[in-house]
Order: sequence, then structure tokens, then C-alpha cells
Amino acid sequence: MNKLTPFLLSGILLFGAAACTDGAKTSADAPNSTTTTQSAASPPAAATVQKTQSDATSEIRQAQANSDIRAREQRNNITGGDAIRADGDLESEVRSKLEVNITKGQLNVEAKDGVVTVAGTVPSQKDLAKIEPLAKEIKGVKMVNVTAKVAPAAPASP
Repeated sequence: MNKLTPFLLSGILLFGAAACTDGAKTSADAPNSTTTTQSAASPPAAATVQKTQSDATSEIRQAQANSDIRAREQRNNITGGDAIRADGDLESEVRSKLEVNITKGQLNVEAKDGVVTVAGTVPSQKDLAKIEPLAKEIKGVKMVNVTAKVAPAAPASP
């Protein structure tokens, strides 16, 4: 054992020295400019924006988000984390569920001890009626208070 120890130590030191031969990059090696290409300076093209919006409202995206929520709930069931949910987790999951299923709504979600309050606006009575059942699909939601109103979405400010 006494002969093996110096051999192991010298091997570790040799390996460490070989790994350190590539010098660290310094600020002199960094790029001089912090600005990015033209995409940061100009807004995206209208076609790109429309494509992104249509992707966000597609049935595939809705199915994917709902599947993600179900997977998160299944993980919580397996780990035993479904008994008591943090308010932030409930807010996040309910907000995700509503954003995917009510795409034109402008909703704010707050949760406190399993009681979820949804405020804001939705474009139709049909969307307003969807809020409570969608929120109750999330495990840990005990009660839903809907203070949202039916109103057309406000135009984005320039």
C-alpha cells in the first residue's frame, strides 16, 4: 500500500497538470461589442409574428400544454407532493392551463391556500364559462373565484 499511494498521487497531479495546459480565456479574448445582430434592433417581420401567434393557439400546442400539466400532476402523485400545493405552483399551473385554452383572454391568477382567483377579461361568454372547470382540473385547487369580465382584448400599446 505504501508503494501504491505515491503512484496514485503522482498520477492525479499529472492528470491535473495536463488538464490545466489550456489557458483560461480572459476579457481580452471576449468580443468588444455587446450589441447583437440586426434582429435585436428591428422588430420581427409581420409574417413571423403571425406564424408565432398561430402556433401558440394551435390545437397541437394546446394538447402539448395539457399533456405537460398532466405529467406534472402525475409526478406529484408519485412523489406524494399532491397533498399540499404551494400557492405559486397552483398559480403557475392554472395560468398555463387558461393561457392555452383561452388564447385571447387577459387573465390574472392568484392562489391562496387552494383558493384560486381569476381576474381580467375574456372575449366571450363561452370563454368565461370555461375558466372554473379548467382551473378545477388542476390538483390542489379547492375553490375558484372568477371575477373576470367579458370584454374585447385591449389593443397592444405601441
